[in-house]
Amino acid sequence: MRVIAKFGGTSLGSGERVNRAADSVAAAVEEGHEIAVIASAMGSTTDFLLREIQFDAEDSDKAEIVSMGERTSVRLLKAALSARGVDAVFLEPGSEEWPIVTDERGEVDAAETKRRAATLAADLEGVVPVIAGFVAESHDGEVTTLGRGGSDTSAVMLGRYMNADEVVIVTDVEGVMTGDPRVVEGARNVAKITVDELRNLSFRGAEVIAPSALTYKHDEMAVRVMHYQHGSLLAGGTSIEGEFESLVDLEETPLACLTVAGRAIRNQPGVLARLTGAVSDAGINIDTIASGMDSITIYVAGEEATRTEALLHGTVIEDEALSSVTVDEDIAVVRVTGGVLPDQPGMVRGIVDPLAEAHISVHDVITSATSVAVFVEWGDRERALGIIQQEF
Repeated sequence: MRVIAKFGGTSLGSGERVNRAADSVAAAVEEGHEIAVIASAMGSTTDFLLREIQFDAEDSDKAEIVSMGERTSVRLLKAALSARGVDAVFLEPGSEEWPIVTDERGEVDAAETKRRAATLAADLEGVVPVIAGFVAESHDGEVTTLGRGGSDTSAVMLGRYMNADEVVIVTDVEGVMTGDPRVVEGARNVAKITVDELRNLSFRGAEVIAPSALTYKHDEMAVRVMHYQHGSLLAGGTSIEGEFESLVDLEETPLACLTVAGRAIRNQPGVLARLTGAVSDAGINIDTIASGMDSITIYVAGEEATRTEALLHGTVIEDEALSSVTVDEDIAVVRVTGGVLPDQPGMVRGIVDPLAEAHISVHDVITSATSVAVFVEWGDRERALGIIQQEF
């Protein structure tokens, strides 16, 4: 099996942890697996280096400085592997076999990186490359970086381009947890999670794997997150399943939009629970919810409009914080989903502006980390779908 093992800063945060990492790699090699290693800077080295740049440094100089954390880590880990009888070599920008190349815009040159990664993969038998994470090299030989979480991106990208069977992210958490164990009791490990679920969590604060890395995952390549204390690279932690699919989809049936108004609803604990509870208790599925300071909007199937309005009205009558409910029927929704959406500046504008130019009124736009839902009048649905499909 071919495995890309990425060791995060905490998993290399001391000499003892470097030894632990080297033991796990050596054991996997002993079992006959092909291993490539991605190494982050030890501990908080990168943050320290960035903090100490208290002058107006050029981007090229800054990249050279912050790359020193990863450059040190690969040398330490290579030496630790050599001490265990493993044939290892460290790779950093400037190395003859360095794989990750960026173009003139600082973005990954996919074609050249694929070519170099394939060459590197062909030499894995019997040799463990220890590759500096986070950093890259321009066509002119200058050091560049992949941004925050760049080591995760290095690992999953090279996993894809080197045809790895699995990418293992070794960090200071035992995979994805049901909750923050520092805050909630009884938090446990989640054995499996989809890329869509994890990316949403990552964009909302979960520090498990960099969201940018997940865009490189494909369905046939396993990605797993595990704790550095686990020992074995080949088991444990949380498996990340699936891959991102870009899709523009039109809901086949009309929706109804129900808006409940009230005074400072956002500051009223339990209001949303009471509204949605009344609807769900009646067996009505809620398609989408949006909230403002003084209103909550609920989308349901058009055929459920009358029943939902009656249920919400009952809650309005009982709750002094609420004042009124209205319903707007014959609403269509076009959804754009894809793993790279949050990385596209102006993405929402790229949807809304063409619709405005076509004189299509947008009823609502609701976004998440991996999707955008655009609500328009039912009669405009086909034109809206065609315009959005053309844009994406």
